[in-house]
Amino acid sequence: MRYGITIPFDGVSLHEHREWFSRVADLGYTDVWSSEVDGADGFTPLALAAAWESRLNLGLAVAPAFTRGPGLMAMTVAALAEAAPGRFTMGLGASSAPVVERWNGIAYERPYQRTRDVLRFLRRALAGEKIDEAFETFTVRGFKLSRLPSDPPAILLGALRPGMLHLAGREADGAILNWLGADDVARCRAELAEDSLVAARLFVVPTADAEFARAVARRMISSYLTVPAYAAFHRWLGRDEDLGAMWEAWAQGDRKAANAAIPDHVADELVIHGPYEACREHVARYQAAGVDVPTLAVIAPGADLGEVLEGLAPR
Repeated sequence: MRYGITIPFDGVSLHEHREWFSRVADLGYTDVWSSEVDGADGFTPLALAAAWESRLNLGLAVAPAFTRGPGLMAMTVAALAEAAPGRFTMGLGASSAPVVERWNGIAYERPYQRTRDVLRFLRRALAGEKIDEAFETFTVRGFKLSRLPSDPPAILLGALRPGMLHLAGREADGAILNWLGADDVARCRAELAEDSLVAARLFVVPTADAEFARAVARRMISSYLTVPAYAAFHRWLGRDEDLGAMWEAWAQGDRKAANAAIPDHVADELVIHGPYEACREHVARYQAAGVDVPTLAVIAPGADLGEVLEGLAPR
């Protein structure tokens, strides 16, 4: 059974992570997964983990399909797979307009098609093929990897709705889920192939102070689930009534009202909180519903990192 934690850890410099990777492995975590938004890039923390702790699987959730050229993406994926043979899982996703357009100056156009084309290109490049082709969203002329990993990584797609989930089931090795409740997993899993690997980032606020945890959850929910792709995802999941007032207040520019409009039960479903044992039990619900690799993204400002890692470690 795999059980992951999100890296890098807040408040810990990258060069100080070596001892933390060893501690994580000692505690029984099997995986460390990075992300790529506005902090560290997705690959550097994993490269450090590959070099420093051979017991850990590595995953990226996710690298945007837009922000690296296809050739560079293939080289980067191949290099990390070579550094950690059999231990790296690549996550590829469409990302969002703020990340791609506002922060990187790249037009966010046809995200489904771009993700599909990069996935297909990576499959062929990592198999050693020389690629000279006009894909639907980009053209590559005469590219061939000169260093092939002995064990090409599994490639998962960040997927929210049926279209991308179907692509993940047909052409990738599975899907990475995000911002969903344990009771939502079955609906997503039903859109995938039976043997698809499913990873999920699970947000965790380990505290017995429910009101504090819900306040944190509401701020996060209003920030993420007002992004069009996530809003559409939760409409598909059936949360129109629960989140309609939040979306309306957000559209009017009233963040305070948007946060206040989020029901307690939605905060409780989407953000794990409570004492450590309750948090572990909530994670187990995701596993029972079909998540193969739960990866905890911990929000614990001011808490002792060692205590938090031990408290949330698998039992």
